[in-house]
Amino acid sequence: MTDAIRAEGLVKEFKGERALDGVDLTARTGAVLGVLGPNGSGKTTTVRILSTLLRPDGGHATVGGFDVVRQPHEVRRQIGLTGQYAAVDAELTGTQNLVLIARLLGFDRAQARARATELLERFELSDAGGRPAKTYSGGMRRRLDLAASLVGRPALLYLDEPTTGLDPHSRNGMWAVVRDLVSDGVTVLLTTQYLEEADQLADDIMVLDHGRVISQGTPEELKNQAGDQVLELRTVDSGQLPLATKIIEAVTSAPVHSDGLVANVPVNDVAVLPEVVRRLDEQGVAVGELSLRKPSLDEVFLALTGHSAEAPDTDDAPEGARP
Repeated sequence: MTDAIRAEGLVKEFKGERALDGVDLTARTGAVLGVLGPNGSGKTTTVRILSTLLRPDGGHATVGGFDVVRQPHEVRRQIGLTGQYAAVDAELTGTQNLVLIARLLGFDRAQARARATELLERFELSDAGGRPAKTYSGGMRRRLDLAASLVGRPALLYLDEPTTGLDPHSRNGMWAVVRDLVSDGVTVLLTTQYLEEADQLADDIMVLDHGRVISQGTPEELKNQAGDQVLELRTVDSGQLPLATKIIEAVTSAPVHSDGLVANVPVNDVAVLPEVVRRLDEQGVAVGELSLRKPSLDEVFLALTGHSAEAPDTDDAPEGARP
């Protein structure tokens, strides 16, 4: 399988601070590359460079075989972009939004109308096509925004945190749409803060933190770095949690994280669970909840970097540097 996107040593600075510090990236044709990281990690800056909205200060990148700096027009013909926030015109109807974009891309009137109808049907928006976009729910707007990015039938699609702010039902619907696009041969670059989203959709994952790639691999390889699963315990009496924590540490031989209400620890052997239960019972610890689950994004980051996935709730680039 050939590479749809290749980037080497990408550097971008804003006011003397590096948003990207030597990022290498490869996205295979027909696959989904998930770029995982908290706000401020460099995800959106990477997308802006690969979509020719920003010029890198160092390194180089090709998209569909075209250089993002020397051949920006050719790159733009290859890609569709859906940003973090719906970019549709709220005053126009769903149909008008899509027709407008099609006309700007060179479709004649009949072609534009036909493409709009096709996309509205695909994204289950036909019944709302005649309504202004401002009357749409958040999930509907995101679907319309994604439809708009597909008007020109791009070979590569950039999805920059496409499910931010969506409820679980709308998020699942967006995931289904992405899977359909990939089955049609579209290459997807997906940025997200959600490990679950990357796990559901990505063939490959790279993790960014403070502008640097700190890990990459398949979803399973990534999660294994934080332990196969996480054992989580809540005691009926929070005063017994310190004792429960000591018991879990003795059984797992691993440091346990506790916030005073819940204790959790990564485990690679599920056989520790019955032993933990036995010792808790022996010590008279009343268990409120005890479970094994997949690691969360924060736990993956903690395992990879030694710190949690906390970051300012701002974008990568300073306000004045945004295109």
